[in-house]
Amino acid sequence: MFERETGFYDAHKAEIREKYLGKHIVIVGDRIISAYDDVGTAYQETIKKFPLGSFMIKDIPENIEDEVIYLSPFLAAHA
Repeated sequence: MFERETGFYDAHKAEIREKYLGKHIVIVGDRIISAYDDVGTAYQETIKKFPLGSFMIKDIPENIEDEVIYLSPFLAAHA
């Protein structure tokens, strides 16, 4: 699940981290569709345009070891 989005992030990690440090980005396929300051807003705004399971929210923290990926089905169960 989300192989395409994960592959896109991995292939562009350096430039994504430089541009979006401290943000939560929403990835659909092989593109970033938006960036938000918090995961809740990222989720709420994205579900208005994309169905659950079709997007990945990725945290871009300063410390790369703290990175988190929020998968839309997980958030749906915990929103």
